[in-house]
Amino acid sequence: MDAKQILRFPRLDTVLMVEKFIQEYDGEYKKRALWENLPKKMMYQTFCVIIDYLLYSRKISIDSEAKIGWIYYPKNKDENIKNKNLFWSK
Repeated sequence: MDAKQILRFPRLDTVLMVEKFIQEYDGEYKKRALWENLPKKMMYQTFCVIIDYLLYSRKISIDSEAKIGWIYYPKNKDENIKNKNLFWSK
């Protein structure tokens, strides 16, 4: 998303609220349904900026059914690095 098109940037507490909600309901909601069920209402454009940020930072993923899931688990990082089947492509 181009920075010139963004009307409002989300506050940190709003980003954290969306992160917590996605972690709690991992893989249950599609994008629109997730936005509609958030505990605090916000503009859809602001929500889209947060989703774009979480995708860019590789904290969430979207599956083939378009459901959003949480994939960032820093505690499992060391175990995943040791796993020979998982690797970074260059």
